Parts: sequence; C-alpha cells; structure tokens
Amino acid sequence: MNRLTLSQRLSAVFAVLLLACCGASAWLQIAGSTRHEQEIVQRVSLDLARQIAGSSQLMDKDGLRPQAVRRLFSQLMAVNPSVEVYLLGPQGRIMGNDAPPGHLKRDSVDIAPIRQLLAGAPLPVLGDDPRSLHGRKVFSAAPLYIDGRDHGYIYVVLMGENRDALAADLNANSTLHTILWSIALVALLGLIAGLTAFRLITRPLRKLTAAVRDFDSGDAAAVLPPAPRPNGGERDEILVLRQAFGQMAQRISDQWAELSRQDQQRREIVANISHDLRTPLTSLHGYLETLLLKADTLDVAERRRYLEIALGQSRKVGRLAQELFELARLESGLVRAEKENFSLADLVQDVFQKFELAAEARGLRLHADVPRALPPVSADLGMIERVLTNLLDNAIRHSPAPGTVRVALQNRGAGVRVQVSDEGPGIPAELRETLFERPSAFSRGNHEGGGLGLLIVRRILQLHGSDIRLEPDTGNGAAFSFELASASP
Repeated sequence: MNRLTLSQRLSAVFAVLLLACCGASAWLQIAGSTRHEQEIVQRVSLDLARQIAGSSQLMDKDGLRPQAVRRLFSQLMAVNPSVEVYLLGPQGRIMGNDAPPGHLKRDSVDIAPIRQLLAGAPLPVLGDDPRSLHGRKVFSAAPLYIDGRDHGYIYVVLMGENRDALAADLNANSTLHTILWSIALVALLGLIAGLTAFRLITRPLRKLTAAVRDFDSGDAAAVLPPAPRPNGGERDEILVLRQAFGQMAQRISDQWAELSRQDQQRREIVANISHDLRTPLTSLHGYLETLLLKADTLDVAERRRYLEIALGQSRKVGRLAQELFELARLESGLVRAEKENFSLADLVQDVFQKFELAAEARGLRLHADVPRALPPVSADLGMIERVLTNLLDNAIRHSPAPGTVRVALQNRGAGVRVQVSDEGPGIPAELRETLFERPSAFSRGNHEGGGLGLLIVRRILQLHGSDIRLEPDTGNGAAFSFELASASP
C-alpha cells in the first residue's frame, strides 16, 4: 500500500467504500422490500384466522372434530398454497395441522407474538414457523372458543413453505440477477466517476508535488508558475498550499540570492583587506630590511626617517586589523546595543573637540546646527560616538581648505535626525550603490584605515533599528544622514 501514490490509494479506498455502500444499499433495499411485502400480506389476511375459527365445521356437541379440522385445513391450503393452517392449544402446543410427514419441525409455537397481534401491535408482527427450527414469518391468528371456553388458537402462517420455494426459484432466476447486475452497474459507473473526479482533484496536487521535487532555489519561478492569489474566502486547500509554496519558494530564492550576494561581498572584503594588508606590510618589511642591510652606512636622520615610515605602516596595519575585528564582532550577532538616554548635542560637541586640531591643520571649520528644545535620544552612547567619529573623519579628509564640515540635528518628533556634510567633491556615481556594502576608496582615502568605516557605521545603526543614508547629490560635497529614536518621557 505504501508503494501506491496518493491518487491510487484514494481510488482504492473509494472503490472499497463504494462496493460496501452498494452492498449495504442492496441489503437495505431487499430487507425493506421484504418487510413491506410482509406488512401488506399480513394486513390483507389479518381476519383469515378469525373467519376459520368461526366455522361450524370445526366443532360439534362433543367438541373439536379432528377429521373435519384436517379436511378444512387441507381445503384452505389447496385454495391458497402460500398459507399454512395450524390449531394451537392455549399454551401454543400444535394440536392440529395438515403438514406433510417430516415437515413439522416444532411441536409448539410461542404465543407472545399472537397476543401482540391480537392486542393491535404495529404490523408486521412475526411469529414462529412450525416448519422451521428458527424461522419467523407473518401470520394471522384468532382465539378458538367452544361453549365459551378457551380451546386455543387458529394460527395461519401467511407466507408458507410452498411460497418460499416458489420465491426462491424466482429470485434465483430473475430478481437476484437483476439486483446483482444493478449493483455491478452502479458500482462500475460510480467507480469511473470517482476515479475521474479524484484525478481531476489531485491534478493540482500532482503538479505541486512535481514542482517540490524539481525545486531549485536558484530559479523558483521557473519551477512553479505564479498561481492566482486566493481571496479571503478561498476554500481550495490545494490552491492555498500552492500559493504558500510559491511564496516560500520565492522567499528561499531571494534569501539564496542574498546569501550569494553577501558571500560575494565577503570575498571582495577579504580581497580588499588582503590588498590593504599587503601594501603596508611590504613597505614595512622593505624599510626594516633596508635598515638591517645599511645600518652602518645610514646617518642618524635617514635612520630616523626609515623608522618613522615603518612605524606609520605598522600603525596602518594595526588600525586595519582593529577595524576588521570590530566589523566581525558587529556582524557576529553577539554585540547588543546598551541603550541609555543622553543629549545628542553634547555628544556632537565632545566629538568636535577630538577633531578640532585636525580640522585647523587642514584649514577647516566645524559647525553644529542644534535647534532649541532638542529631546534626548535612546541609544548606545559609545556606538553613536563611533558613528559620528567615522563620519566626521571622512568629511574632514575629503573637504578642501578652506571649508566647513557641518553636523545638523533636527527634531522629527519620534526621533532626531542627524546629518553630516562636507564641501568636498562628493561621491562618484559608480561608488554610490555599493558604498555601504564593501570597502570603498572613498572611505579608505589616504588615512590609515582599510575602507571599513562606513560598513561599521551601517552595522551599528542597524543594531539601533536605523540605517545610514547618502543624501542625493547636490553638487556640493557629500551628506550622510540617519535617525535615532527619542528617549521615552
């Protein structure tokens, strides 16, 4: 059974149930027809026993006349061969009959059904068949009185032995065949209709099964064409299942594409980091090797210059390793933002103090636009300080002298918007789409980092439920913005 398909199993179960239902229907029909016939026969012949009991031929001054009883019974059974007449005692003992020798199987009859019939019980009422050990048949009965005394009952079996033999012969030749052929025809037509219906009903399920079997996460749309979207009252479970699988397949396909894209980005990051590490390490190795080979020929000034260059390259490698470690921690999912309420305006002033000397050395001015009644924000103070530090560092390095680097704060009701802008050349068009996804030349510049600053900024803001945004190109430098949630009152 387990080797059959769902459609085949449903068809087999349906065929068995159909045959069982046809058999039960035929049995109920035959039983109902038989009971109906019994009721009609009993109702029509209900007074037959009473008429026989009132016959003067059954008694004389000395009581019952056995020969007359046998002769009358024989005449009645000759006129109507389907009836059998018996004379019963008060307790149901058979005292007179005209049965052929050996046909009588009982010597008494249960009188309880007789009393029920005489009391007017609903028809048909079945009583014992004297010619059968266990058979029960419809009958007519009447009490027999002689000189006012109860002498028993007249008991008439209305559908006797002769009638049963004739009915059995007819059933064997006609009725039974008709019923069997009717059942077979109904079962065949029902089976054909059921198998066709099952095939039509399960066809979408077979298609869905084939789609699941052939599913390729890289091309889900080709495997399963879009199904009509079910409305709110849709009752077709297969259509709903197909729609759900289509959505799941599309989601898996999108997730696979996103994983592939992220994997490609990681490969590019590794390649960029490898390149950025190789350059300073090669320079560091070269200067240290030169110092080793020419230690006796270099004067103090040259030796000091070589050492300073080597130290600078060492710092660059250290800073790159620190950025890479920080980015890995942020993407690991283990870092959580420890939020607290603080004034963003105060934090901006603190960060400005860190860059005052660097800005003055490059001929730049730092300016903060802070509105009055600016609400505090709820965020991780250290992380947001790192965001502002990275953005201001990029802005200062890309702003020509003289120029101004601005940090503008704006109250947005549910949050505070922060914008950091400079007056540099702006972001090239070819870098805009991937600026926050991979190390960029804009973020790298000439400083000692590896171009990971904007990636770190974006990951920190995502931990706060926000994101970094590059404002549309205005032709006057670059502007980055993000929002932080206001502190709850």
